[in-house]
Amino acid sequence: MARNRNRPASLVHQVKEKLNSITRYGQSKHQDKLDHIAGNYIYSYDTRKAYLRHGCDFVLWCRDVYGCRILEDCRQYAAAYIAMLQQKGQSPSTLKLKAAAIAKLYSCTTAELGIVTPDRRRADITRSRGIKKSDKHFSETRNEDLIAFCRGTGLRNHKELQQLHGNQLECDNDGQYWLMNIVGKGGKKRNVPVLPDYEDVIAKYCRNAGDGLVWPHVSSHADIDSYRADYAMAWYERLARDEIPKSEQYHCRRELVGVTYDKAAMQIVSRYLGHNRIGEIAGHYLHR
Repeated sequence: MARNRNRPASLVHQVKEKLNSITRYGQSKHQDKLDHIAGNYIYSYDTRKAYLRHGCDFVLWCRDVYGCRILEDCRQYAAAYIAMLQQKGQSPSTLKLKAAAIAKLYSCTTAELGIVTPDRRRADITRSRGIKKSDKHFSETRNEDLIAFCRGTGLRNHKELQQLHGNQLECDNDGQYWLMNIVGKGGKKRNVPVLPDYEDVIAKYCRNAGDGLVWPHVSSHADIDSYRADYAMAWYERLARDEIPKSEQYHCRRELVGVTYDKAAMQIVSRYLGHNRIGEIAGHYLHR
């Protein structure tokens, strides 16, 4: 049976078409930031994948609940959709991600859609905190070297750790070991300093790997984020000043009110981890 050409494409197809039109793989996000247009586009494959999933969930909900057939018709229900998810108990971080995905479909801000999401609170972050069911499947005794490698480098799993080659380890004139050209989120490259306490085990594994992968297989039960936090905290403690000038103090809010960090040290550690904002490490990696 011939398709009715006057009938609109499926909502899922409309979402894909919209995201395709604003995806800019391989183009300079830095220049777009200077031109104040970076917020209009998607530069990362992972970001597009997440936005596609959440965007489709939203429009299909609009179709099932309100009978929508056109993407623009769904726009008026964006706030109601996020409110519904909040009532179901989804976390502030998850709600903000889904709200951002919906806003990208309409090339606007979440505020323009009438979306209000709760603030993120450190106490609500449960990833890599406390004992999880999966912990029983990962033996720290049998994986001591992997854990030491992670605590000494702070690499992310899969994206960084499992793509690391042994020849990426270099030693500078001061005797400091570095992992060079680590490709992180969004394809951004950085050089990662090795914590001195872990140099021996890291050098051994990189030397043995040579041009090959150092850790081609890592258990999904390994608590990589926790080891990454250990790395961040160890570097911060090495870099933070005992007396921090008032203009360079970072004051935490909400449940961490009264805790003060050294902004200069935070900026360095953030760069080591591949983050741009110091608030990211304050909420997720320090004071755990």
